[in-house]
This record gives sequence, structure tokens and C-alpha cells, in this order.
Amino acid sequence: MQQDVWGLISPGKTHLTANRTESVERAMSILSAFSTQRPSMSLAELAEETGLHKSTILRLTNSMDIYGFIRRDKDGRFSVGPSVWRLGLIFRRDFTKREHVAPSLKILVEATGETASFYVRNGNERICLYRENSPNLLRFHVEEGMRLRLSTGASGLVLSHFSGEDVGDLSKFNKNGTASSVGHTNPNISSIATPVFDGSGNLMGALTVSGLVNRFDEEARANAIPLLESLARGLSSG
Repeated sequence: MQQDVWGLISPGKTHLTANRTESVERAMSILSAFSTQRPSMSLAELAEETGLHKSTILRLTNSMDIYGFIRRDKDGRFSVGPSVWRLGLIFRRDFTKREHVAPSLKILVEATGETASFYVRNGNERICLYRENSPNLLRFHVEEGMRLRLSTGASGLVLSHFSGEDVGDLSKFNKNGTASSVGHTNPNISSIATPVFDGSGNLMGALTVSGLVNRFDEEARANAIPLLESLARGLSSG
């Protein structure tokens, strides 16, 4: 269990440090603890995951429940509330629309037989905003909303590099900024990803294709890159 760094702060006060509101950060750490792999948690599990005291979690979640961000069922387990979904819909609509991205994902799946995804950056993580899964029974299955480490995978390389971070060895990128990764996230998975920009040249996300290493091999990845880059350019100009 992590040390509760918030325990140094008086519970009845909102403590400000360097333009940061720590009570808000504590609430955000609770929301960030949930994932598709762990959609609900007990009070003890939340305390272990966040490093917050149970009393702090109860106080914050009572307020978050009022605004629909947290729910607690009859068994005492916590989960995210409907307000999170509502904000997610607003984000999707304003950031880049599903109907704008989905056709490109379907084209990639039809052409490669592998899973196609659109990732965006969120702090030190990458989030699968949209996906079209491979029709193959053996596949890299990605759920929309899944959070993965930014330090892994071709999409993580692209999002880090085009956010201005040093990713070390640039040989993983081609001249157009497309990255290739083999066994980086999972030893059985390989992927390619390329950046998508808005009209002002700002990074929107990474268009990605991922598949099993023995099927999505070096030749298959090389064959898929021209289509991937063409579709990314279309999204950027669209």
C-alpha cells in the first residue's frame, strides 16, 4: 500500500500548492483507479490502489456521488457513475468524431485482418479511444477506453515522440513518423502506428494496427504501412 501523502493535509481544508488543489487531485486519483479490467472496487481495494485513507475516500466519494461521478452498490463496491460517461461522450465529440475515424479503422481491418485502433494520450498513459477488432479468433483484443502505458507499443512511441519527448532509438520510426514495435507491450504482439494531426499541426492521436507476431510479421507490417499513412493523412486533412 502506498503512503497516504494526503494524510498530512487537514481533512476540513482545501490545500493549495503551486496552483494545485489537492482535494481535487485526490478525487481524480479515485476516478483514475478504475479501468476496464477493474470496473468496480471495494473500499479496501480503492485504498490500496490510491494510497488514500479509507475515511478520505468515503468523504470524497460521498461528494462525487452527488454529482454522479461515483456509485456505490448495496455490497459497498464502488464504480464510476454516469457523469463520467457523459463527459466521455463530450470529449469524443469534440476531440475527433467516431464517424470520422471509424471508416479508416474498418478499412485497416479489412486490408490487414488485424485489430485497428485510435489512441490518444492522457498523461503518462495512452487510451484506446476507438477500435475495430480483428475478425480472427486469435487476435489482439482491445477495448475502447482501455488504458495502457505510454512507454510501450508503437502507439506509445508515436504519442511520446510527437509530444516532444525523447524516445531514444529513432530507428523504430520511418521517414514519415510511423513506428513499428514487436513484443513491446506483449511478447506475442506486433504493431505499427502513425501520427494524426489536426489542421493546425497539433497531435490528435495515433492510428494503429496490432496483431499476432507470427501473422503480423515484418512483411505484413511493411505492406500495411502505406495504407496506414494514407488514412492518417486523410484524417488529418478531414
